[in-house]
Amino acid sequence: MSLVGAGIFTTDLFLNREHVSAGSQVRRNYPPSAEYPDLRKHYSHMATYLTPDVYAKLCHKVTPNGFTLDQAIQTGVDNPGEPLVESVGMVAGDEESYEVFADLFYPVILERHNGYNPRTMTQPTDLDASKIRGGQFDERYVLSTRVRAGRSIRGFSLPPACTRAERREVQRIVADALAGLQGELEGHYYHLAEMTEQEKQQLTDDHFLFGKPASPLMIACRMARDWPDARGIWHNKQKTFLVWVNEEDHTRVISMEKGGNMKQVFERFCKGLKEVEKLIMEKGWEFMWNERVGYILTCPSNLGTGLRTSVHITLPHLSKDPRFPKILENLRLQKRGTGGEDTDVVDAVFDISNLDRLGQSEVQLVQMMIDGVNYLIDCEKKLEKGQDIHIPPPISQFK
Repeated sequence: MSLVGAGIFTTDLFLNREHVSAGSQVRRNYPPSAEYPDLRKHYSHMATYLTPDVYAKLCHKVTPNGFTLDQAIQTGVDNPGEPLVESVGMVAGDEESYEVFADLFYPVILERHNGYNPRTMTQPTDLDASKIRGGQFDERYVLSTRVRAGRSIRGFSLPPACTRAERREVQRIVADALAGLQGELEGHYYHLAEMTEQEKQQLTDDHFLFGKPASPLMIACRMARDWPDARGIWHNKQKTFLVWVNEEDHTRVISMEKGGNMKQVFERFCKGLKEVEKLIMEKGWEFMWNERVGYILTCPSNLGTGLRTSVHITLPHLSKDPRFPKILENLRLQKRGTGGEDTDVVDAVFDISNLDRLGQSEVQLVQMMIDGVNYLIDCEKKLEKGQDIHIPPPISQFK
């Protein structure tokens, strides 16, 4: 959908954007061989697949919004990474990035998403929570549950490349839509730049407040520009449904609650996300989506469903078992500390989440998560009793 077609195009919104067509070229004074980055000691998917030939083929191209290959790879160029922690090493600046630079993005997607090939495969979507089986975990082990996903508004650059005016317009569109939520979803939007100290402290105490991007990866992506202008947090009165605006993506929609009722959390997520999308579409806008890579987001690692469903779970016995990593791998699950990525585990309480984003629908991924967590709990109970456990057979990512 074009901005003109939506009936809300303004010349001010794109005043500083050069209007170019897909496939247009960047003017360069030096040959690609002179511009090719030094990636000899880099550990990322980008560094693996950005050969001199691929760089020469793509470095002159520019998306309709003016985003270039060098902008896409800058975070990976500036951050070499570690041998045992291979990052993506690149971001998209707009929806068209994934097509204009497909010769680099597609191999990275295939590698990152365990063989999902966007040239030959299609991404399903399914938000019918009634299809979920089970989903009530034993709360002696599962302390809290959460489902979140990112969504981007079609017609705007993504956060690494958006202008101030675009970012403010995204906030206006999303905040207006959220103001239309009713019933259990009714809530309040907090502008980060305008909130009181009391509001800031309360959101911090609730663990809702996201801060200014501080990691080298996000800084290199230009995520922190103009902070905190046009960023905000919305939550309902029960504090079980949240939306972040203009953090790493245009929006991140989150359903969460204490305890182990994953089915209820997913039901609220589906209901809220559908309602937000309906309200946005009523104003002439829509989410970025295509059948090859699903929902379009800033980082290739979050394409597809964009879904991350997680539990905070205590596993004091299983976490000491040498088979624990292999069990997680075969169940298509991943672990981290409860404070987020790259945080330490405290008192054997883990954040366990789905490993995959692409190749299966939201319902399939949540069901896989539910079945996998139940298996972990069953293992923990057996080890408490001194019984043996077994490594489950590998689950196929693509069904």
